Order: sequence, then C-alpha cells, then structure tokens
Amino acid sequence: MDSFVLFAAVGFAAQLVDGALGMAYGVISTTVLLAFGVPPATASATVHTAELATTAASGASHIFARNVNWKLLALLVPAGAAGGILGAYVLTSFDGAVMKPFITAYLAAMGVVILWRGILNRSHKAPSQKLIPPLGLVAGFADAAGGGGWGPIVTSTLMASGGEPRKVIGTVNTSEFVVTAAISASFFIALATGHWHDTEGLTNHVVQIAGLIVGGLSAAPIAGWAVARVKAQPLCVTVGVLVLAISAYQTARLMQWV
Repeated sequence: MDSFVLFAAVGFAAQLVDGALGMAYGVISTTVLLAFGVPPATASATVHTAELATTAASGASHIFARNVNWKLLALLVPAGAAGGILGAYVLTSFDGAVMKPFITAYLAAMGVVILWRGILNRSHKAPSQKLIPPLGLVAGFADAAGGGGWGPIVTSTLMASGGEPRKVIGTVNTSEFVVTAAISASFFIALATGHWHDTEGLTNHVVQIAGLIVGGLSAAPIAGWAVARVKAQPLCVTVGVLVLAISAYQTARLMQWV
C-alpha cells in the first residue's frame, strides 16, 4: 500500500506538471523508477503502460478546453508513432543511454530560447509545417529510448519556433496518447516474441503502474483547465525554466553528481 501511495503521489505531480506545461510525466516517473533500481527498458515500458490511461485523460481535458491545433496534431501523430516504435526496438536491443547526452544538450538549448522568448514577450506564430514530421520522429524515438522526452522535445521546439503556448501544450499532450500506444504495443510485442530478454517483467510492477495511473488521472482535468486560463508570457517562461531544470538534472546524472 505504501508503494501504491508513493507512486500515486508521483503520478499526480508528474501529470499536473505535464498537463500544464506539456512535458515531464515520463521524465519524472522514469527517474523515480530508475532510483528504485528498475532496469531502463522495464522502467520505460512501465511508464508508457501507465501513460495509456493518463494521456487519454489529459488529451480529453485539453480537447474539452479547446487547447488543440488539429492540423498540427495530424502532422505530429504518424511521425511520433513511427519514431516511438523504432525507439522501443532500439531500447530492447541496445543501451538507450547513449542518446541521453545529445538529448540533454538539445533540451538545454531549447530551454534558453524559450526562456528568452518569454522574457521578451515575443508574438507567437504557427511553426513551419516542414518541421513537424522530422520533429515527431525524433521525439517519438527519444521518448521510447529514454523513458520520456516527447513533451520536452516537441513542446520546447514548437514554442521556441514561435508556437502559441496554450495550443502547443494542448496538442502535444493530446498527440502523446497515440505515440504512447504505439510505444507500449512495441514493448509488449518485443516481450511476447522473445526479442526483449533483459527484463524483470511488467507483472512485477503492477502496484507502481496502478499508482501512476490513479495519480495521473486525478491531475489530468486540473491541468487542461489551467492551461486554458494562464497567459502566454508566464507560461512560456515557466516552460523554459522547467526545460533547463530537466536538462541540468539529466546532466548531473550523466556526470554522476547525483
């Protein structure tokens, strides 16, 4: 029961941040699981299984609050799903940690750009459509291989390129459900076919998954409501600070400072 309560609290906090700022559910949840000694592939599979429920609730919340850009969603989803499937295959075959230094450096650069735009209060414009498919492919891959990354990469890049914060966050959260479904299916197929050997098995983490789901479902409606009512400038600044904080933490882990 103590484990369930702990992961419910983690799921609530992670989904509240993710739903409100368009990122960090996977990063926060995966970090906690890794701290408990869960192998990277199993941690990613556990988090993505929980996200099937939380991303569905979060997406519904943003749709209800009219935070979704449907044209952007249609461009993101296919590429993100394809990248996620590839990332799940790589993570169950090789060490996905190889990607982390590059992702961390990229996020740090995007965090600086977002924070700068927020401080200057620049006007927002629609991101280039040519950017969306390759961005979705890379972010989907990173999300599966790193146990999180869809939100930080897509949200930070689209906002840095001038996207309206409310629409970007709502669209990224809504698209994440399909990407998560593709990644989760890939993990289960790898497990069923024997491709994935180095695993403790998801059945050993039912309590953690249940806690993450219950906590996440509780927070999802609050986040969608909040995004629709927060002004663009403070939202942009907050996202920039969060991206830089995530990058700093990941750098500290890579350097074995924490």
